[in-house]
Amino acid sequence: MKDTDLARAIQANVSTALSEDLGEDLGSGDRTAQLIPADRFARATLIAREDAVLCGRPWFEACFTTLDPNIQISWRVDEGASFAAGATLCEITGNARAILSAERPALNFLQTLSGTASMTRRYVQAIAGTGAVIMDTRKTLPGLRLAQKYAVKIGGGANQRIGLFDGVLIKENHIAAAGSIGAALAAAQQQTPQEISIQIEVESLAELEQALQAGAQLILLDNFNLDQLRDAVDLTNKRAILEASGGITLQNVHAIAETGVDRISIGSLTKHVQAVDLSLLVQTARTN
Repeated sequence: MKDTDLARAIQANVSTALSEDLGEDLGSGDRTAQLIPADRFARATLIAREDAVLCGRPWFEACFTTLDPNIQISWRVDEGASFAAGATLCEITGNARAILSAERPALNFLQTLSGTASMTRRYVQAIAGTGAVIMDTRKTLPGLRLAQKYAVKIGGGANQRIGLFDGVLIKENHIAAAGSIGAALAAAQQQTPQEISIQIEVESLAELEQALQAGAQLILLDNFNLDQLRDAVDLTNKRAILEASGGITLQNVHAIAETGVDRISIGSLTKHVQAVDLSLLVQTARTN
């Protein structure tokens, strides 16, 4: 993921989120905030209501500074750091209307991305010392793919391809359409630029053997049980990178990692997001 792509995604995400709440006129779209004097100055505090990992500061900050470039945000917790319930995460000072108008979009980003990063961190900690890597998938919330993949990295995981344009994943339907595992791999190897990865999904040890014979270098083991994973690792004997996927939970991920697979991809990191509970409290307000 390029920094320039991420910067564009942040700008687009924040623009969409603010316009959802404020309409086309960001300056006067909040009818409730208009009840407050335009020159009112406020200070607010962001409080954690549960233990988690902080993620999403760039989106959070952009929501406020888009409405008031002079808003100041003083962080007490670094991006990617763990915090406990009751912790003060940051203090915000600036125009009261802007703070109140940006509050919900900013919290939506921070709570959602912190949820993804926190869950990823739990999986990473669960397989510590095994040598396996936790990976994300394309099962992301629409419009927030780069944001959620960023959150996975903040949580200690690794990113797969961003979309269909920057990686090849040959699944069962592709194999059926191509005619065989060998035919699908041959077509991919012939057509795909060298810098783009080619991965193929297999559903049995027999299919794994076919993929290895066809020269596969990156193989996805779909819904293999523990015995099958161990057999797959032995059969492959480091001829290819093996990735386990399907039915993976915090309860079984360590055992899966111990089979010797190189990677473990988990769709629930970005698909089943439980937002972190955070509160923004305005503590003081005055007119300049």
